[in-house]
Amino acid sequence: MQKKNEATSVTAASRESEPAGDERAGPPRLSGFRQDADGHWVALLSCGHTQHLRHQPPWQSRPWVLDPEHRRRLIGQPFPCGWCLKERLREH
Repeated sequence: MQKKNEATSVTAASRESEPAGDERAGPPRLSGFRQDADGHWVALLSCGHTQHLRHQPPWQSRPWVLDPEHRRRLIGQPFPCGWCLKERLREH
């Protein structure tokens, strides 16, 4: 008898199958901005982490970060956090 290698329909690390243990409702949200010592914009996230948002073409193209109105409109919006993702991947 041959054993078939079939993929499961739900992966072990699926976010849909495991509730967040820290009572978060969905992904982190953008809670504000600040500038670092060099004048680069830093996103403040609801999870407590931060992320630099540099506009340095051609390597990093984020012209919107220079516009105060655009930054204001993004506050409260979901924002993926690379640090949280890294922590979740390490846990699994």
